[in-house]
Amino acid sequence: MGILSLSSCTQNQRARQFGGDMTIRLKPGEKLMMATWKGTDLFYLTEPMEESYVPKVKNFYEDSSYGMLQTTVKFIESR
Repeated sequence: MGILSLSSCTQNQRARQFGGDMTIRLKPGEKLMMATWKGTDLFYLTEPMEESYVPKVKNFYEDSSYGMLQTTVKFIESR
């Protein structure tokens, strides 16, 4: 039953509800400004990179109030 429930969740839902890691590759030329959860949905704000901007890898961390579930979302920027 547990495997069936996990297989029906999206990667986003699994990471938020059960902890874990997920990676998001942003569109080329976009940089991450901010990210937040709303329930099990992840919202993130991007904007176009300036000419001199160097793409980065940015990590968004979540720790539960009891320290049991921990989620990391890695955002990868590229030109």
